[in-house]
Amino acid sequence: MLDSLTFLLEKLFLLTNFSLIFRKSWPSDDCSPKSAPTVPTVPPIRRGDLLEVQRTLFVHFGIYLGDNKVAHLMPDIMPVLTNDPKVVHTVVTNKRLILGCIYRNASVRVDSVEDFAYGANIIVNDMDRKMKNPAISNEDVARRAEKLIGAIPYSLLWNNCEHFVTYCRYGAAVSQQTEKFCTGLKAAIRDQRSVLLTVLLGVMSIICFGPAPCTTLPTIFIPFTLWMAG
Repeated sequence: MLDSLTFLLEKLFLLTNFSLIFRKSWPSDDCSPKSAPTVPTVPPIRRGDLLEVQRTLFVHFGIYLGDNKVAHLMPDIMPVLTNDPKVVHTVVTNKRLILGCIYRNASVRVDSVEDFAYGANIIVNDMDRKMKNPAISNEDVARRAEKLIGAIPYSLLWNNCEHFVTYCRYGAAVSQQTEKFCTGLKAAIRDQRSVLLTVLLGVMSIICFGPAPCTTLPTIFIPFTLWMAG
């Protein structure tokens, strides 16, 4: 039951962020490194710094390791489809990322700063002013990130790239993006207009598909659950 609820919440999280796709054009999704976007704006960075960029549906995070390398938790569908390292280790395109989120397959991988940024401008250590816990030393941050390189359990809500970097830099795995989503979801549940909307949709489904358990039961129980939760 908990796994099913998490699955539904993750898909809702993707849908609520999907408008970003239409506000911004995607870079080329060719797997060849030659198709990578132009070099992004890179401010001065040090080993252990926390980097963030806007990528696809949400902000993406990584830890700078030095020598133009970034460790980041990246969803990717390609390792499921092939064992060819030349294909797997190329730039993770937006389509590969989205399919990786859906399939819940990810790893902490090391890429160049340019491949990590994927054409977006880089923000450095902006989370330092938002977190309650102070940042640990940069060298310890980088070492934590290096120890986690490789395949890792992934969840869009409970173990994403933001959880990875906040654990490495602050010692506590948290995600402000997830917290904002959950806060918005709570507000929607508490809004009694959600009950009326679900009732209306349920009645429309009964009219369109006829009275049946698959249409009648959700029409009764979903609005009732929202009403009690509100």
